[in-house]
Parts: sequence; C-alpha cells; structure tokens
Amino acid sequence: LNISYVTRRNRIGRNHINFILLQAMKFTATQIAELLEGDIVGDPNVEVSKLAKIEEGTKGALTFLSNEKYTSYIYTTNASLAIVNKSFEPIKEISATLIKVDDAYAAFTKLLTFYNEVKQNKTGKEEPHFISDSAEVGINIYLGAFAYIGNNVKIGDDVKIYPHCYIGDNVTIESGTTLFSGVKVYSDCKIGNNCKIHSGAIIGADGFGFAPDENKVYTAIPQIGNVIIEDNVDIGANTTIDRATLGSTIIRKGVKLDNLIQIAHNCEIDENTVIAAQTGISGSTKIGKRTMIGGQAAFAGHIKIGDDVVVSGFSGVRKNVRDKDIVIGFPAYNIQKWNKSSAIVRNLPSYVEKINELEKELKALKEK
Repeated sequence: LNISYVTRRNRIGRNHINFILLQAMKFTATQIAELLEGDIVGDPNVEVSKLAKIEEGTKGALTFLSNEKYTSYIYTTNASLAIVNKSFEPIKEISATLIKVDDAYAAFTKLLTFYNEVKQNKTGKEEPHFISDSAEVGINIYLGAFAYIGNNVKIGDDVKIYPHCYIGDNVTIESGTTLFSGVKVYSDCKIGNNCKIHSGAIIGADGFGFAPDENKVYTAIPQIGNVIIEDNVDIGANTTIDRATLGSTIIRKGVKLDNLIQIAHNCEIDENTVIAAQTGISGSTKIGKRTMIGGQAAFAGHIKIGDDVVVSGFSGVRKNVRDKDIVIGFPAYNIQKWNKSSAIVRNLPSYVEKINELEKELKALKEK
C-alpha cells in the first residue's frame, strides 16, 4: 500500500488512492463522505459495493439525486446510500443514508471518473506486438496484443495503446493519452497529452484530393501534410481526421468529437469546441473556439466559423458565420430569422386559402 501511494500520489492525489484501495471491497458512508467532502444523514457505517441509477437501486448500491424529475425515487429506492444536494430536504421518510454535497451530479461524476480510471489502469506489454528498434517508448505504458509501433515513433509516459492499434512512422504521442482498440494513426501525425481516442478512429488518412484531366479521369493529389491533435482532446469511435495536403489539419486543445465525424484535410478546430455525431466538415474550413455543433451538421469547404457559435443539428453551413451567432436550417442562417420564416411556412395553408378566396372575389369583380 505504501509503494502504491508513493509512486502515484503526485499524479492522481491522495483521495484517488483511497478510492483505489477501496474499489475492490465494500466501503462505508463515512469513507465516501470523506472522499466527497460531504455531510452524512443516517447510518455512517452503512456499506456499499456498487453504483446504480436511483430508480434501479438495490441493497448495497450507491446512487445519487440531482434532477428534480427523479425526486420521487429517493423515497422508494432500495439503494443503501444516496448522494444529494445540500439544499435537498426530504418530505417523508427515506430508507437510504444520505451524503449531502454542494453538487450531487458533480460528486457522482467524480466517483465515476475514479472508477473508470481504475478500471482502465492497464500496464505492461502483451504478446505478440511489434515495436521498431528506432521507437522511443516512455515508462508505465500499456501495449495491447497485436499493436504495431513504427519507425522513429515517440511515445510518452503512461500512454495506453489497446490491441490492434497501428502507429505509423514518425508519430508522436504525448503522456497520458489512450488509444482504444483498432485506432490507426498514420505517419507523421502528432497527438498531445491526456487525449482519448476511441475504437475505429483513423487519424491522418489521405484527404479527398483528386484532379480531373481533359477526359474527366481523376488522379490522386499526394497528401503530404499531417494531423496535429493538441492536449485533452477526446475523439469518438469511427471518427476520421484527414491529413493536410500541405501543412497540418489541427485539432486544438480541449476539443470533444463524437462518433462518426468526418474532418477533411487542412481543417482547423479551435479550443474547447464540441461536435456531435455524423457531422461532416469539408476541406480547409476553420471553426472557432467554444463552438457547439449539433449532430449531422454539414459544412462547405473554405469557410470560417467564429467563436462561441451554435450550429443546430441537421444544418447545412455554406458561408462564414460571425462570432456568437446561432444558425439553423439548410442553408443555415440566423435562428431568429429562421424562426420567423418557419412561422410563415407553418401558416402557408391558411395563406393559400385566403389567396384562393381573393382570386374568386377578383374574378367576380371583373365579371361584374
């Protein structure tokens, strides 16, 4: 236990160590309250060994209440321990012991994060695998079976590369990054610290660049750039990010990408932008900071999206969008104008009836 604490305390903290020591056994309300800095209402010695949703809680389970819609379940749940907000005041008897915290959702998320890190705390090299003699590999890494590490690759400390991953030549992967099973990283790409790339994602495939001749026969344009992914980026399963024709396709720090997203060559996604599933972004488009993009949105190439923009799902963005604008529709435009247009469209049947009546009256006047 002392060795575990000394070697890991700087990276994950004393409270996290406590949770690691407890996660394989039952632990008490007192221990959880200490971890979350909460107050206990009920039996401080009640023990739990699993996590559960409040409506599915059973004896020995830990749950939480943060959404008022689920308040009724706090009185019927069979969970032994529940995390609630300090503002919560029960109106009838509750069988579960309560731990009151400032933010129940955040506290429960903290527990889930701890549990997930423990579950994924893999180390060592499984067989068979291949590491080039010219590759540089840091300490405390996990390398799954059938993983391939190419020439001149540099891998930092605490990196996790799950089975069947491919890391091409000259790739750099910084410390604390995880590549789940089946991720492919093509040559010359760079991935920052503490990134998470889920199964099936492909980083650095050729951009969609073809030149037609006089007979409309297409020839591939060599794509000799790379992809740069900065720190703390999450990339969902089966998302693809194409390498630049020249230069770099860049995903800035803190970006969160959902599953099944296509980002074309020479795009740039700026800091802390979030993009939902099945979005497609054409080549050389620049998307600003803190932008939120709904599912199945589509972007034309060579356009610029400002900072703090919101793009509604299913929108088709064909031109530049200024900072802090909210756009919707196809083609996408300002949401206030869209709402007015939508109201007009909804009333079209009544407008048609009125026009028909006016035409009849006009015809009668002409005949008269």
